[in-house]
Amino acid sequence: MTTDLLEEALQRPDAYLFIDKLTAALDLEKATRLHFYEIIEENKKMEFINGEIVFHSPVERWHNDATGNVYELLRTYSRKHKLGYVNIEKLLISLTRNDYEPDVCFWKTEKANLFDDEQMQFPAPNFIAEVLSPSTAKKDQAEGIKFRDYESHGVLEYWVIDPEKQIVEQYILQEGQYDLRLKAGEGMIRSEAVAGFAIPIRAIFDEVENSAVLAGLWQT
Repeated sequence: MTTDLLEEALQRPDAYLFIDKLTAALDLEKATRLHFYEIIEENKKMEFINGEIVFHSPVERWHNDATGNVYELLRTYSRKHKLGYVNIEKLLISLTRNDYEPDVCFWKTEKANLFDDEQMQFPAPNFIAEVLSPSTAKKDQAEGIKFRDYESHGVLEYWVIDPEKQIVEQYILQEGQYDLRLKAGEGMIRSEAVAGFAIPIRAIFDEVENSAVLAGLWQT
């Protein structure tokens, strides 16, 4: 996709004028991004996406439950096996152009060991899960801004979770592009970025199933 855009720009007779306008727009965006860093608040979910400061509204209960369930399962497994660091919602992931606060993310130990306690901006994780809500669905889903940004910045695995339909889409990075590995509401989902992590999909949406799987994770 990047190559296609470059070729299209090079075919324009006004390519230099186009680049000048693009550079001016990106310089303005950089200034807006610096302002974002100045006003971002710990108690609010805020992201910087393609030049826009995005404030997120409170989530619905099923969004909150699915996010918490994935976090508890992944964090429990990762801590038991000492695989890395798991976060829920409030860490700021700073990529080349944009800043996000993913619902759940994971860094392998070799990345996580470089973090310090006062750090406020973090590199691309190895794994991200985003739970859909009406206001974020277009950005999170396939070919949305976050999907393409995570893909281009080497996030190895991306889960898109629909709490209303109770379905998970699992994308695995293959040769720089996401491959849809699984789309289901039943059965097992097996991570590739988190070694050995495998859970029933129902444990993301069902509290009873979630509790049973959590108990099992500590015993295995």
